[in-house]
Amino acid sequence: MLGIVLRLLGSIGVFLFGMRIMSDGIQKVAGEKLQTALNYMTNNGVIAVLTGFLVTGIIQSSSATTVMVVSFANAGLLKLTQAIGVIMGANIGTTVTTWIVSFLGFKVELTAFALPIVGLGFPFLLSKNSRRRDYGEMLVGFGLLFLGLGFLKSYTPDINEETLCFLEKYSNRGFLTFLIFVTVGTILTVILESSSAAMAITVTLAYKGYIGFGPAAAICLGENIGTTIKVFLVSIGTNVNARRAARSHFFFNVIGVIWMAFIFQYFCRFILWLAPWDSALQSNLPLNLALFHTVFNITNTLLFLPFLSKFAALIESLVKPTEIDKYRHYQLPYISTGV
Repeated sequence: MLGIVLRLLGSIGVFLFGMRIMSDGIQKVAGEKLQTALNYMTNNGVIAVLTGFLVTGIIQSSSATTVMVVSFANAGLLKLTQAIGVIMGANIGTTVTTWIVSFLGFKVELTAFALPIVGLGFPFLLSKNSRRRDYGEMLVGFGLLFLGLGFLKSYTPDINEETLCFLEKYSNRGFLTFLIFVTVGTILTVILESSSAAMAITVTLAYKGYIGFGPAAAICLGENIGTTIKVFLVSIGTNVNARRAARSHFFFNVIGVIWMAFIFQYFCRFILWLAPWDSALQSNLPLNLALFHTVFNITNTLLFLPFLSKFAALIESLVKPTEIDKYRHYQLPYISTGV
């Protein structure tokens, strides 16, 4: 039993490490251009959403995008409406990772290619050229990510009747089931500090037959809430603009889960109907989850987008400036008085 647990933890560790290295490498390769895109964003909410989607889709981390947004808001480079738009786009962008994991990780046997990819990237890491090292980091991270996912698939034990009986107790309790699995998703994301990693574990459990589509979809919703905790912690001690950006991220995701709670069963049926593949097949369950994740985040964004300015006004009324904010004078960002 201890060996199984340690192998699972090791698999998760390799996946997380690969995700972090790949994300860091991509940010180093394209970071300055992405930050410039965020800096010079227009007041158009649709452009802000598209920017958030593209940046997150490229760097494979909604948390990194949102933390950047909070940092820019803190420096006075982004207005609240712009920041909220990017955050909405980041939520859609993070579903790209789910598609990569669900399609490539389960439909294509990439484990065999994972080590060669690491081998291809390793010589670049030894280069004296920093640009080549960044590309090497990106390749090694990509290889490790799929190596970890392969381990996760291999070392997740097969289900038995006792396990099914245990899960059945919590899978047919209506709204209580929804709350339980949303909470599980939130806690899992907070522990792992990555909604992408939590999603990979969820998809693996569903693929192996531990949980059905409904509970797995509820865990996905919980992961949307869990990813806001890191951003909330980053905003502590920042100015009122940054705190408002972080709170808007939290309320946007929580409100999305609340309205989904009322139509959850019908929405799940709609996703299974919408799927262009045979949604009844167990092997297609990861794709069903990827589709659910994407359609939910797009729908949530479309519902909020027409009320962007009103939502920003609500956040401003909820998060008021403190005495420190009132007396904080303007200074050039990132430039100290010594310089």
